[in-house]
Amino acid sequence: MIREKAPTHVTIIGGGLAGSEAAWQIAQADIDVALYEMRPIKTTEAHRTDLLAELVCSNSFRASDSISAAGTLKDEMRELDSIVMRAADATKIPSGKSLSVDRNLFSANVTDLLSSHPRIKIIRQEISEIPDGNVIIASGPLTSNKLVSAILQLTNSKALSFYDAIAPIIDSSTLTPGTYFEASRYSDEKDYLNVPLSEENYKKFVEELISAETFTHLDEDFFEGCLPIEEMARRGEETLRFGPMKPVGLIDPETERRPYAVIQLRRENMSGVLYNLVGFQTRLKIAEQDRIFRMIPAFANASFIRYGSAHRNTFIDSQNFLSADLSIKIEPRIKIAGQLSGVEGYIESAASGIVAGISTISKNFRPLPEETIIGGLIRYITAPSKLKFQPMKANWGVVSELNIKISKGEKKQLLAERSRESLKKWKREILEK
Repeated sequence: MIREKAPTHVTIIGGGLAGSEAAWQIAQADIDVALYEMRPIKTTEAHRTDLLAELVCSNSFRASDSISAAGTLKDEMRELDSIVMRAADATKIPSGKSLSVDRNLFSANVTDLLSSHPRIKIIRQEISEIPDGNVIIASGPLTSNKLVSAILQLTNSKALSFYDAIAPIIDSSTLTPGTYFEASRYSDEKDYLNVPLSEENYKKFVEELISAETFTHLDEDFFEGCLPIEEMARRGEETLRFGPMKPVGLIDPETERRPYAVIQLRRENMSGVLYNLVGFQTRLKIAEQDRIFRMIPAFANASFIRYGSAHRNTFIDSQNFLSADLSIKIEPRIKIAGQLSGVEGYIESAASGIVAGISTISKNFRPLPEETIIGGLIRYITAPSKLKFQPMKANWGVVSELNIKISKGEKKQLLAERSRESLKKWKREILEK
């Protein structure tokens, strides 16, 4: 994939994580960028601010350890000068072995970096048709219907979708004193608030979830990695206790025993006032959320800053019409990045934006190695397949295999080391020539 010369100007549609990354990569190469973001002129059912790179769902970027796929992906992104990782590292808050951020400070940091860059012009306007010239469409899973229609008409394809859900956020100062304890699983850190439930309270909670009223206009096609808690409850009485409410690794100082079940709360901001209910994404009606959550003593008088909700996410069948540089095969001047392209998750979306940006400006671009998480993800969403296409998060299954018989931990360590070395070699050959 060799281009004769780099473009002098690139249009990017969408100021989310992928669009922000693409804009940063291109502008850092001294190429002008027009970054279009429709908010606040037109908002979506999930966004709350006009900041770029707003985190709509969780404030967590998942695992930060050096041998997990998510942790390795973050290291790969840092190696490629990721603006998202710059902002995340600058605004991180305590969350055990995960990387979580103060969501407002994070988005403000990205917005400041992009808006102050001399090569980037941010334009607050909805784009409903694909412009001329070099274009990166990174409008996200909540892309407007008009722009989706333009993409589908160009590619002669159909849009795919699933539903995603958001967890509630509470004011921690309104929790009932003495009903929770501070701790993290498997460590001495006290980064989470933990609300213990007895067997009786847990079973009553599950029973109420199953019978509660939900928003009926939403179908059952939810992304498996973000199932509503009421849907998990319907899969069996113990499902939540082996999922987001698992008590493993936690000891209640009041009883000096492991609780039967736990609701874990993760910090949302630097001040430690706001917390979200980990894994408690829901499509319950607001009145039902109020009723059921307040059955738990810790939340009896809690102030809910944001209730849980659900929304539809759109993505394209990228395996059929995107090339390995994320360009549309029949119209190479146009690239698609972010969740619209079929990756799933914050860092995955951002990583695809990095690839779209680099491939747009690189004269001798070639796909990232299949040994890297980024390369494996891009291969997954662009390699033709007869299987039904579903969005994908970072995992070791997307990289090329390591055919040696060693323990799982040792294998992850070797995969992580191989990934980092492969990326550094690719960077020297592609970006530093």
